[in-house]
Amino acid sequence: MSLSAERSAEVGALPVDPDVGGRGVAAGRRHGAQRTILLAVAFAGAAGALARYGIGLLLPWGAAAVPWSVVLINLTGSCLLGVVLVLVTERFPRARLARPLLATGFLGAYTTFSTYAVGVDLLLRRHDFASAGLYCGVSLVGGMVAAILGIAAGRFLVHLEARVDDQLSS
Repeated sequence: MSLSAERSAEVGALPVDPDVGGRGVAAGRRHGAQRTILLAVAFAGAAGALARYGIGLLLPWGAAAVPWSVVLINLTGSCLLGVVLVLVTERFPRARLARPLLATGFLGAYTTFSTYAVGVDLLLRRHDFASAGLYCGVSLVGGMVAAILGIAAGRFLVHLEARVDDQLSS
């Protein structure tokens, strides 16, 4: 039996979210927690999709060569993901619903790789190679830069809060 199969047999099944489940968790509690997480992801995902749709209405792609609304959505989503993941892991590690709710649910539905891919495909089909290259470059490099800035902003917030706590306690 493989190590994964042994691990799956130990806990019954792999958890929906790695923050939930594991050894020592009663089966009923584990399944209830998984349902809670699935509901959180579903509702937050609906909100994220509605936010993305709203931005798409405000900044319609239409005849524009580059779908700037998709770029804006993905760049802001990458930045927010960096902030959220730092805050959840460094400041609120016990908030078990925060990551699935905000990162997986809201930001997972808010950002849109599939629409990005369709945009690249449409630009290439129109033989608009310059716009396709610009769109790819801005999206990929911009997404990485936005995520790095989000991580830096999240760490700044964590350190700022720690300094404020230190000043208040002294």
